[in-house]
Amino acid sequence: MGKKDPRVDAYIAKSADFAQPILKHLRKLVHKADPDIQETVKWGMPSFSHAGIVCNMAAFKKHCAFGFWKSKLILDGKDEAMGSFGRVTSLKDLPSDAKLLGYIRKAVKLNQEGVKVPGRAKRKATPLRVPADLSKALKAAPKAAATFKALSASQRNEYVEWITGAKQQATREKRLATALKWLAGGKSYNWRYEKRG
Repeated sequence: MGKKDPRVDAYIAKSADFAQPILKHLRKLVHKADPDIQETVKWGMPSFSHAGIVCNMAAFKKHCAFGFWKSKLILDGKDEAMGSFGRVTSLKDLPSDAKLLGYIRKAVKLNQEGVKVPGRAKRKATPLRVPADLSKALKAAPKAAATFKALSASQRNEYVEWITGAKQQATREKRLATALKWLAGGKSYNWRYEKRG
């Protein structure tokens, strides 16, 4: 049996007046399509799961969004940024209940069968030309140069773009000095966000 989450009730209650009937209707359809659906709140919005994420909904100032986790497989390749049906401002903006129920059931079935959305083909990063000032600085700092050389093309590009993106010479010089310090410490440009083992 599915489980309702009181946080979803609270989310709906806090939403704008126009959004509340839309969110209540979508929630009701999700549970009608699959009584075993589990509710939760993920990324700050109501999310519905059965053998994996099925769909989610959100309310904004002037519109709502409703989307499927595997929308490309459910809606014949259609995949909008936030929601599968664009900006929803009233119930009229949604497909018929019968269609929505079919989509939800298809999403659950895909999860139960373990079907994954095909990933994007990875694009190989083209190395950017290393500017003369960085090249000269790396020659004078062998430890930093060794780290830079060991980085992937996209990681080297991050450093190059950061340094060359400075609008003033003083900023560029400061970034160059910081880059050398980080590289000498064996760090990529995004070292602060990388998982630490």
